[in-house]
Amino acid sequence: MLERIREGSSGITAKVILGLVIATFVFAGVGSYNNSVDTSVAIVNGDKISQQKFDNAYQNQRNRMQQQYGEMFEQLASNDLYMQNLRTNVLEQQINELLLDQHAAKLNIRVSDEQIKQAILTTPEFQIDGKFDNNRYLMVINQAGFYQATAFRDYLRVDMTRRQLINSIMASEFSLPYQQDLAVKLNNQTRDINYATISAEQFKATTQVSDEEVNEYYQANLARFATPEQIKVEYVHLDINAIKADVMLADNAVADYYQDNLDSYSTTERRRASHILIEFADDEAAAKQKAQDLLAQVQAGEDFAELAKQHSADTFSGENGGDLDWFEKGSMDPSFDDAVFALSLESNLSSVVRTDFGFHIIKLTDLEAVTTQAFTEVEAEISELLKQEQALETFYALQGELAEVAFESPDSLDESASVVNVEIKQSPWLTRGAAMAPFNAEVVAAAFSDDVLLDNLNSEVIEVATDESAMVIRVLEHKPSATKPLTDVAAIINSQLINTKAAAQAKDAAESLLAKVVAGDDVSATEFVAVADVPRVGGTVDANISKQAFLLAHPSQNTVSAAVAALNNGDYSVVQVTKVTSGAVTETDANLGEQQVMSASQATFEGYIEDLKAQAEITRNLPSNSTQF
Repeated sequence: MLERIREGSSGITAKVILGLVIATFVFAGVGSYNNSVDTSVAIVNGDKISQQKFDNAYQNQRNRMQQQYGEMFEQLASNDLYMQNLRTNVLEQQINELLLDQHAAKLNIRVSDEQIKQAILTTPEFQIDGKFDNNRYLMVINQAGFYQATAFRDYLRVDMTRRQLINSIMASEFSLPYQQDLAVKLNNQTRDINYATISAEQFKATTQVSDEEVNEYYQANLARFATPEQIKVEYVHLDINAIKADVMLADNAVADYYQDNLDSYSTTERRRASHILIEFADDEAAAKQKAQDLLAQVQAGEDFAELAKQHSADTFSGENGGDLDWFEKGSMDPSFDDAVFALSLESNLSSVVRTDFGFHIIKLTDLEAVTTQAFTEVEAEISELLKQEQALETFYALQGELAEVAFESPDSLDESASVVNVEIKQSPWLTRGAAMAPFNAEVVAAAFSDDVLLDNLNSEVIEVATDESAMVIRVLEHKPSATKPLTDVAAIINSQLINTKAAAQAKDAAESLLAKVVAGDDVSATEFVAVADVPRVGGTVDANISKQAFLLAHPSQNTVSAAVAALNNGDYSVVQVTKVTSGAVTETDANLGEQQVMSASQATFEGYIEDLKAQAEITRNLPSNSTQF
């Protein structure tokens, strides 16, 4: 295919086209092709938040929510208002972060290279058995999307700078014992109340809504009745798991692999030894004689560990009786290695051994022999490994063929499906920004791209979830964004307006009743419910009623403490507090002080952010109805 492209590029027609393109650049000017439209979603004190940066943050937040909520997330994603709020929250978070970065720079807050190094070395995720492991470090940051260590260090520097600023703000808060006692008293406080509920339902039968009102509501809330742009695609899905299911291994393949890789299923022999080291100093002969004398003392029954403490030049091991801990063959000087691995637990003392470090007396203290896993223990694992390798090889070969055929035959998926021997499948309706397995963000973005949607071409091969699953798609059906006609939603609007009007009448009735209660008028015609010892949290009373009760002032002889509370179902209640009982100070929760500090610190930080926003010049350019990412 590439050869044909090269041949075509040398023809007369291609040269004419190339000449026209060059002429266009000459007359129009190269600069006109470099002009770009500002697509930033916000500008904060002159610094821009790019569309790409926002899209990445938005998609990351979507992915986190999808993992958290599972299948329930699809219901949330179908709610345009909810998703728009999510986008707004993501943008505000990015604005907050940029304000923090700007203020940190203004205060000259810096994080040194050594601080970053220590943060990396001490991060548990980068450690194996409590020690930093560079290979694990690179693997973890690669999985997080940092393919260069420098990119991760830059990210860490920004994050640590922000945290330094945030901690300096939040660490200024504290909690005193009397505040903790006061919090306990308030939390344990109870109130006696009377309340009467005015139901909105009683007003619905007589409430009228005109066609004009329905139409006015419809026109004022068109966005609520808009259906998002939708697309349905047909696709060819190349999945390594399906390929692996058809892999047939040769009869002896698993057993042969086991024999050829026996070392992989065997442990390495390890030995533990102690030694006494006598260095050469200026007189090698004298050092050797001293070592031989010490060997004679050990052979005579003197304690090896004590002699090591007294005489070994290796002071580090000498303090531990000469112990060198466990090691494998090849870890020590060759002469030392040979001597140690020639010993046995029955004959565990060496002669004097010479190395570049001096003369050694070596005592074998323990050993771990080589152990090999039985074939039956690893047979299934090897079989899975070989099938995976064969499937992966086939997958990459088919992926290459799929890419070529999808490009050469862009008007149909028939040949693409044939070359990889799978059926063409159809997706459900997809919307911009609403990914669902196996249609991840890349698949949805490709579905709404100009090549696929407008030009009706096959997509390129798209990786799905991992590099072991790929897909080629083309448009099957397309529904542009549209507003539902009034006839389809008139009944819904009518019902909603009746509910709203009925709730308004219930509110008016409740406020009239409240005025009588405050004035001391006779309200015996209305049924009030008396409840004693209503707690701040929990209890049998509607949460909105109890919340309103604890917002009211303490009652007095001259003051009626009452108010109207709106209930979730559209009803309204008149709530009167008749008595307040102070909470008893029981044993203070050990975590209460910490909780108060955290709460105060959070409030301080939020106030700090709001102050930065109040002083900043911020322009927000995020479209209110945007769902693209």
